[in-house]
Amino acid sequence: MLEWILALAASPLVYVVLYLFATIDGFFPPIPSESVIIALAALSVTSGHPNIALIAVVAAAGAFTGDQIAYAIGQRIDVRRIRFLRGPRGQRTLDWAERALTHRGPSFILAARYVPIGRVAVNMTAGALAYPRRRFVPLTALAACTWSVYSVAIGLGAGVWFADHPLIAICVGVAGGVVIGLVVDWALASRQRRKERSAGRAATPRPGGRTDPEPRPGLAEFEPRRPAGDVPTTAARLARRPVA
Repeated sequence: MLEWILALAASPLVYVVLYLFATIDGFFPPIPSESVIIALAALSVTSGHPNIALIAVVAAAGAFTGDQIAYAIGQRIDVRRIRFLRGPRGQRTLDWAERALTHRGPSFILAARYVPIGRVAVNMTAGALAYPRRRFVPLTALAACTWSVYSVAIGLGAGVWFADHPLIAICVGVAGGVVIGLVVDWALASRQRRKERSAGRAATPRPGGRTDPEPRPGLAEFEPRRPAGDVPTTAARLARRPVA
């Protein structure tokens, strides 16, 4: 990939490719858009091209587009049947996304943008849960901008430290981005576990020694209003059907 990036960096097509990478990464995590952004930013410092400001703008635009596509996919299909989310890790990620959106939607939409599989799961689940688009759009716009600046900043730092060695700058920048992404993923998972343990300890005693957990906000918190007689379809979309 490094040779490909070096060969394409001086061409205007690099921005088209960057936009496509960032867009596809919004709903198909195997596409490594962070790595491409970091590598191009590091190369911009060491060689003078491509333009660093355009890298940030194009990356943010692609990320925002990809997030909207993920939301639309979640509205139309059962996300648990998607191939790369069928495995145990994918199912756990979707469970985490449902809980996160129910309890703390805005902050998790922003934070999930920094976790490759996490952002796909959260954004698709937002579509499946009918999370209001009027909230989702500005949140994902802000998330895309901050994520783009963060990725470019990593590449800039690597480029400054290894100004005379473009390949080393790219490798260090990409490795740094991967490490930071793993740390963010771990921090979000740890926070969610602590929150669930706290909710369990705060269970309310009932007669007979049984306890009921504190009531949690449900899907109705952000379910859109429907005309009388209109039957909601969210539950049907969220039904976990066995995978063939």
